[in-house]
Amino acid sequence: MAGVEYTAVGGDSYTENLIGTLLAIFGNLLVSIAVSIQKYSHVTLAGTKDPRAFYRTKTWWCGLALTVLGEAANFVSYAFAPLSLIAPLNAVSVIASSILGFIFLREKWKPKEFLKRYVLSFLGCILTVAGTYLFATFGPNYHQKLTAENIVKQVVGWPFLLYVLLEIITFCLLLYFYKQRNANYLVVILLLVALLGSVTVITVKAVAGMLVLSVQGTMQLNYPIFYVMFVCMVATVVFQATFLSQATHLYNSSMIACVNYILSTSFAIVAGAIFYLEFNHEDILHICMFLLGCFSCFLGVFLITKNRKRLKAFEPYVTMDMSQGIPTIHDKGWRAVQPDYNGSFSYGALVNNDSVVPATLPEPDHDQLAVTPSPTAAPYSSADLKND
Repeated sequence: MAGVEYTAVGGDSYTENLIGTLLAIFGNLLVSIAVSIQKYSHVTLAGTKDPRAFYRTKTWWCGLALTVLGEAANFVSYAFAPLSLIAPLNAVSVIASSILGFIFLREKWKPKEFLKRYVLSFLGCILTVAGTYLFATFGPNYHQKLTAENIVKQVVGWPFLLYVLLEIITFCLLLYFYKQRNANYLVVILLLVALLGSVTVITVKAVAGMLVLSVQGTMQLNYPIFYVMFVCMVATVVFQATFLSQATHLYNSSMIACVNYILSTSFAIVAGAIFYLEFNHEDILHICMFLLGCFSCFLGVFLITKNRKRLKAFEPYVTMDMSQGIPTIHDKGWRAVQPDYNGSFSYGALVNNDSVVPATLPEPDHDQLAVTPSPTAAPYSSADLKND
């Protein structure tokens, strides 16, 4: 687009891409660690029956601080690297959550069972790492100066206006079917989230870019477009959270994470290509390799989330050592992993316990199974038989 300034491909462009990529990876890792810490805080309180509220524990506040720091790093990363490069890096949080979840559960597996249980997760992690390398290497390298004037020119340009018009029509149709026709399908809800998310990433990059330029000395906060973008960013984030909350009440969180990652990343890449013209100066080979990396990440995230167990709330349960007849009561949720009771309420009694040696019972003599009266037992009278 005429009048819009770009930086040429060179050392500065690759440096900015590297800074943005590292910030996004660092931020996603911190957020994953923070979520695991906060989950550990909730589980510990539930297991120990601690009367304190969760916000009075140090671990929960530590997780909150890491969350804020991680989201801040993600926010700043948009000011340095293109949208198409930052959006797929959310796969890093999926890998980190998978590894931290395995460490957090402290599950003990035999080698064959471990390989059978986690082979898809390992394959998914490999595909995701390979895809991350591909799209980070072959991603767009041209950078637009995120001044208020450039952003206004992009907002009033016909490609973005046409894109917004199509988004509004699609969003209204999906919202109509979701609210009026009761189309509570996961794809419908997450398409609403992805459409809002494409606007969110555009506004986040604009706000972050203008803030960074203001810190560097070129003041951008006195332009109305900054506040318009900021309001749009907050509004779309709030509505995204609302739709995601509704989805979590209807569907499994692993399925939501997979579908939401694929849809949101795809719409973010399209938004970056239309609004910020990120692929205008890229050749076909780089674009194909970039798309191959994204597809590899999509497949990897699918395999990771497909193999993830659904977590159940902890309930006290009893294990019985059949050889010694000694029951053990487990009422601390953080000390042991609750066995799977397959939907039947049986106080969580273990069916298979590898630590118990089954006792061998003698086979009864069928010849002695005939009913014989005991010599000490009194015979039944006719009145007793009538009462029975």
